[in-house]
Amino acid sequence: MSGVELFQIWLVAFATLALFSFMYKDNPFYRVAEHVFTGLSAGYYIGLTWDTIIVTQLWNPMMSGRWWLFIPGILSLLMFTRLSPRFSWVSRTSLAFVMGVTAGGALVFQLHGLVLPQIQSTMMPLWGSEGVGTLLLTIIMVIGVISTLIYFYYSKEHKGVLGMTARVGIWFIMISFGAHFGYTVMGRVSLLIGRVQFLIEDWIGSFGQIG
Repeated sequence: MSGVELFQIWLVAFATLALFSFMYKDNPFYRVAEHVFTGLSAGYYIGLTWDTIIVTQLWNPMMSGRWWLFIPGILSLLMFTRLSPRFSWVSRTSLAFVMGVTAGGALVFQLHGLVLPQIQSTMMPLWGSEGVGTLLLTIIMVIGVISTLIYFYYSKEHKGVLGMTARVGIWFIMISFGAHFGYTVMGRVSLLIGRVQFLIEDWIGSFGQIG
């Protein structure tokens, strides 16, 4: 192992332990690691934005004849007027375009990526050649969809059969929230395992390389 690789391992180990030190209490080592991480992330995304958006998608196409791209370029420059309290109102035009395009894109994405596929999944035939297990799962899914929708039906008081169905919907909602939370926890635990594995195998293993 070269000296540069050994230095990199110790530097990464210091940053990892500094971030873990926050579990004890806030301290200068944690704040240093936090500020370094924030600064590196900001610098990286500035460079990435400059190369992939400003140069690749704006400047080079304009130089190739797509002169009409100067319009979004001007709108982008107007965003910097927010740095001036006197002229910050000019940036509202650019913000309106950003909010409109973002809202429209998110609406189409949610509709085609989540809503329509879920509606299609509830319209599958109950009986087929997939087997009894698939049939039971399909029935459970249909019951879950109907009971959850009834839970959000507020035009009538939840009493009797309607109230019982709504309570079933609550169970399905809680199961869904639990599954999403468990998936998030598993993702964080996998990151923790990766860091601990690095400390044990790479960092502690590098002690024999010193000297």
